[in-house]
Amino acid sequence: MNQRLEFKADIAVDDEGLITGLAWPFGSADRVGDEIAPGAFKSAAAPLPLLFAHDPKQALGAWTGLVETAQGLEVRGQLLVNDVPRAKEVRALVKAGGIDGLSIGFITKKAVARKGGGRLISSLDLVEISLVSVPMHPGARVTSAKTADALRLAEAIRNAAAAWRA
Repeated sequence: MNQRLEFKADIAVDDEGLITGLAWPFGSADRVGDEIAPGAFKSAAAPLPLLFAHDPKQALGAWTGLVETAQGLEVRGQLLVNDVPRAKEVRALVKAGGIDGLSIGFITKKAVARKGGGRLISSLDLVEISLVSVPMHPGARVTSAKTADALRLAEAIRNAAAAWRA
């Protein structure tokens, strides 16, 4: 199997930097045709690095909870807004709707080619989860922001755009 670090991933943040999201939704492929199967995250364990844009020089905090549900990989973490200046800046961007995506960095352990392109990944090693402006998986987003009206508006726009495309 090809051993390379890959990046894929719904997020929300509160004033204290607590953040939740859907790092990978099950049941649909990402922008390159890859789909991750339920059960693929079984070896994933917290804590994991919470980075900005997959840049190890921009560590913002840690993901402290990872739960695989029927919907996908749900995550909970902490931006270190009182200790890391960049974390405070990124929290502001998330709250304003400028950053609303999650993307996972992983190493594929087991995958098969999908008909029509891409792969079905059944086993992986999760390395990190990043906050990003454009996630590899369109459904990987911030899920809650207690004070972010902009995120609700962004979600409404995304839903309207999806309905228009359908």
